[in-house]
Amino acid sequence: MTPKEVLEKWIDAFNRTDVETISNLYADNATNHQVANKPVIGRDAIRQMFEQEFANAEMICIPENIFQDGDWAILEWKDPNGLRGCGFFKIENDLIVFQRGYWDKLSFLRLHNLPIPDNNAE
Repeated sequence: MTPKEVLEKWIDAFNRTDVETISNLYADNATNHQVANKPVIGRDAIRQMFEQEFANAEMICIPENIFQDGDWAILEWKDPNGLRGCGFFKIENDLIVFQRGYWDKLSFLRLHNLPIPDNNAE
């Protein structure tokens, strides 16, 4: 598969909240780093992350642009609420080995009525 095809499978699994399928698109030692959060390392930890995130909020990824450059697939996305972001996926042997995502965490939390952490708390 091309990196773009892997990314298209990822989007499909994400929009179906299919934890098993989306997790199996990652290599065993993959890193998922959403820059608003700490990096998540390893397929099992990534699976747990998706289980939590899908339980906390209804998320939909509407692709605006998908690009491919060598081993990289790049996604510009929006959601039905107007939140926008982008993701970079490094693909090796048809598996995601590294993902980095950029989006506004505060806007996400507000849109989904989730608690906003107090960054001044100890």
